[in-house]
Order: sequence, then C-alpha cells, then structure tokens
Amino acid sequence: MYNNLQAEIARKRIKKPLIAKEIGRSYNTLNLKIAGKYPFTYDEALTIHEKFFPECNFKELFKKDSELN
Repeated sequence: MYNNLQAEIARKRIKKPLIAKEIGRSYNTLNLKIAGKYPFTYDEALTIHEKFFPECNFKELFKKDSELN
C-alpha cells in the first residue's frame, strides 16, 4: 500500500474519482493501485504528483509500505 499517497489524499481532501479521471483509470483501478495490488506507471505517478501534490517529494509520495523506514 502507498500509505504516504493515501495520507496526502486524505489530508488535502481530494476525491479519488478526480484522480482516477486525471490518469485515465477507473475509481476501482486507482484503489487497487493505491493498495499495491497493481503498480502505477511512471506517467500515472508523475501526473498525480504534478497535478495534485507538487509540494511533496516524489519518492516519498510513492514509497510502498515495505520501503518505509
């Protein structure tokens, strides 16, 4: 799971359907990607970072649970 991404989405109160639309994926697919079931493509991650979280560090935003600490 991408806990940092999930936390930033909640902190900024961004609606997931909006993010899903921006990357051209369904809401369900986005949730599966955030849960770590499917990987984000580089283009998807870059779009999410640039459009919604430009103030965040890219690597930190997309760290998986297993990579934390």
